[in-house]
Amino acid sequence: MRAMNPSIPASYTVFLGTRRLTSGPLHEVALAVLRAEQVDADAHTLVFSDASGQPVDLNLSGGEDAVVARYIVSAPAQSPKGRGRPRLGVVAREVTLLPEHWDWLAAQTGGASVALRKLVHEARQKGGAREQARQARERAYHVMSTLAGNLPCFEEASRALFADDRERLIAQMDPWPQDVRAYVLQLIEPAPG
Repeated sequence: MRAMNPSIPASYTVFLGTRRLTSGPLHEVALAVLRAEQVDADAHTLVFSDASGQPVDLNLSGGEDAVVARYIVSAPAQSPKGRGRPRLGVVAREVTLLPEHWDWLAAQTGGASVALRKLVHEARQKGGAREQARQARERAYHVMSTLAGNLPCFEEASRALFADDRERLIAQMDPWPQDVRAYVLQLIEPAPG
């Protein structure tokens, strides 16, 4: 699982067949899946990470309390004092560079740390929107291929998705179940933050 911004809670969505059952934090979604499978042992549930569009496997053993305890996200433990400025969210990590890179960084105003932060900030501004759009298309495609891979117009909808043609995508998804269409459209929006 990739690192995420702790201020943005992770969200997951569960489908019962092609019907959206619920969305929310993983412990709530896992509990909904457990209850659905208790009602119908043959229930076909699929859980997706809203951040990646990837399916998520759940361990539903041990009853409701065990499932909730397994997937509830607790507050992060206080990290021991270390290098950097933890109170400001600055964490020291190792960076490996060639000597000429260190020489260039050392010659920059503010030193290596300031220069690296500026470089990262500039790179994020230049390619940020493009990268967010690419990630949104990929997460939507993961869900589309899982939930709608056998549905009519899937190939045409995939082409429209990667061509960034929203109107054509919506038109091609028209015969699909409403919940699948709505979730795909939700996922093609750039993630917050």
